[in-house]
Amino acid sequence: MPITRRATLAAATLLATPALGQGWPSRPVRIVVPFPPGGLVDTLARALSPRLSERFGQPFVVENRAGAGGNIGADAVAKSAPDGHTLLASSLGPVAVNQYIYRTMPFDTQTAFAPIVLLISTPKVLCVGPQRPWRDVASLVAAAKAAPGTLTGGSAGPGTSLHLALELFKQTTGTDIQHIPYRGAAAAITDLVGGQIDLIIDNLPNILGQITGGQVRPLAAATAARLAQLPDLPTMAEQGIDFTFGTAFGLVAPAGTDDAIVQRLAAAVSEALREPAIGGRLAQQGAILGGGSPADFAALIAREKAVLAPVIRAANIRAE
Repeated sequence: MPITRRATLAAATLLATPALGQGWPSRPVRIVVPFPPGGLVDTLARALSPRLSERFGQPFVVENRAGAGGNIGADAVAKSAPDGHTLLASSLGPVAVNQYIYRTMPFDTQTAFAPIVLLISTPKVLCVGPQRPWRDVASLVAAAKAAPGTLTGGSAGPGTSLHLALELFKQTTGTDIQHIPYRGAAAAITDLVGGQIDLIIDNLPNILGQITGGQVRPLAAATAARLAQLPDLPTMAEQGIDFTFGTAFGLVAPAGTDDAIVQRLAAAVSEALREPAIGGRLAQQGAILGGGSPADFAALIAREKAVLAPVIRAANIRAE
């Protein structure tokens, strides 16, 4: 068939077919954050929701459903109707790596979700409380080795990226540091400032305010190069520790959601992230803004699984 003839038929078909996803949203859209309020993904979801409400003409409402490393909120979304009215804004834990950490999962990670878009990725920083004597990673590691199991490291909960970072740091340095799980990063930072725990390896945007305010002391960036926000802070590698770790956060929908809705959301979020009022502040705090296509985000999820699964198994990182 001649190309011009095929093009004519294709155009006619498009004109005759109702635009997919045009009836959406027909009611408020719920964005489930599977972690407590105040964390990075919660902050970003709440910044995005007014812009998405304006764009699509229905309220986008953020709902926190914390617990089980994000599995409780993720399960609620996985079991929701795939009509575009329930979304999940989360770290990649529930959608990528929790299956390797939890003995049982309430949903099938491989098939439960339709990736929409990468929201942000963040570098991590090792920090200690200001009351602690350590000024570099070597002194911290020496203290941990001198008294195995006595130093404490906080996380946002079992199996979260902060927990993985801590466990991988222990594995890399050959130290025994007691893991103290919290219901969210904000609570862990509060106890770090108050002296209840010794250290945390947290996402830079979560803890930059406490660093610049002198409430916590950074020892190292878990990055390949120094951070623009903390140019005087050496990396782990500069201190002889082969350790880098970052975290990605994204938006997904229940599997089976109309691809037209998924594509519209990806485009709207990508556009909103470029607005200074939404993504600008997080970028200043060290977050790397996301965006892109659902295919891009799906590829990132696949890479995360391939990289972290063998590491988690080797470290025997488990959560109930």
